[in-house]
Amino acid sequence: MKTIRILIACLTLLAFAHPSAHAAVGCDLNDPDRDVARLFPGSTGYKTMYVSIDKKGGDALARQIENRLGDKFQGIFETADVPYTIYEIYKNTDKIGYIHGVNQKGRHGGIQVFLVLDMDGVIRSFYFQKLTSRAAGALRDPGFGKQFEGLTLADFYNYDVASKKTLPPGRVDAIKNPSPDAADDFYASLRATKKNLILMDEFMYGNKYMKYFKGDAP
Repeated sequence: MKTIRILIACLTLLAFAHPSAHAAVGCDLNDPDRDVARLFPGSTGYKTMYVSIDKKGGDALARQIENRLGDKFQGIFETADVPYTIYEIYKNTDKIGYIHGVNQKGRHGGIQVFLVLDMDGVIRSFYFQKLTSRAAGALRDPGFGKQFEGLTLADFYNYDVASKKTLPPGRVDAIKNPSPDAADDFYASLRATKKNLILMDEFMYGNKYMKYFKGDAP
């Protein structure tokens, strides 16, 4: 009986352990073979890479990325050990770009924002894989995603995720909220895009866009 009581106690402790201890949440394409072909027309294949802030630079790097984002990381979507899945896209033997997604907290649930990027870090397309929103139809409309095309991290550095303003005014201002009911999720998508671009600049582009960062030097 004593052994059984000890076992029950251990299981109870595991059940109530803090979720951050074992619940880092990554973001993968649901069906990579199908999705890569659809999102990156003209591609012939892809390779999958797995990276994390923890392995690349730990808490110090996490603070630097927060500084560049202009906001603090929060919750299980943004811990340093979150595994990021990067899809390297190829046309025959030539690497032609990347697809990368991030999780973001929305008003009514999680949002997954994927960016299709060329080799210079320019957004080719924007894709919601997951979106729990009352205005999901308006946000998923192709016209909304098209507003992100051609933008880079240089544009998003002027967007302040805390104040939700672009200073000085720039190209991000051209991205319009498609519905009055979508305000919270609209701003969540802008934050997710900026975060996605910063991570990719750190992981894959050698911080080529750091010269456009106007905040305190990381």
